[in-house]
Amino acid sequence: MSNRRNVILVTDGDEYTKRALEQVAKKIGGRCISRSKGNPSRLTGPELVSLIKAAPYDPVLVMFDDSGIIGEGAGEKALKYVASHEEINVLGIVAVAAKTRNAEWTRVDVSIDREGEITPYGVDKNGIAELELGRINGDTVYCLDELNVPIIVGIGDVGKMARRDSSELGSPITEKAVELILERSGYLD
Repeated sequence: MSNRRNVILVTDGDEYTKRALEQVAKKIGGRCISRSKGNPSRLTGPELVSLIKAAPYDPVLVMFDDSGIIGEGAGEKALKYVASHEEINVLGIVAVAAKTRNAEWTRVDVSIDREGEITPYGVDKNGIAELELGRINGDTVYCLDELNVPIIVGIGDVGKMARRDSSELGSPITEKAVELILERSGYLD
């Protein structure tokens, strides 16, 4: 199906994330669905698919957020719908670490710490490497292990990480995560 849209899913949806993804989308020649911002997510899976299909070009960056709701919240329901839609090709997921009362975790293929270094360990909300290999805690990561995607990249809190990912700096950690997904998914081939 040549009409499948190439999408990168991001498990955060606050204002910092929106600003970061808008910048990154512009740098990579993609689009950010700014209306997917929300903490928690406000748009449903079908609404997001409609917006993705209307985007003028790929790759499309989309935000999902559960705002710490335990189990499958609105963000994860929408994420699962988008990820499994026949007209969507998920290139990868940026799994965002969070310090949440209701700790949920997911496996990640790699993480990028706040210094911009790729690590096999998970990272925390501040982008500091954890002790566990290939695992991060977050609040919108409950369903990621159920999805069949080429790569999941863990990072700290988008647009923050002790200002090392701020939009004033061009959100370099978020940009690196998106570029890594584009490279490892084969999108750039």
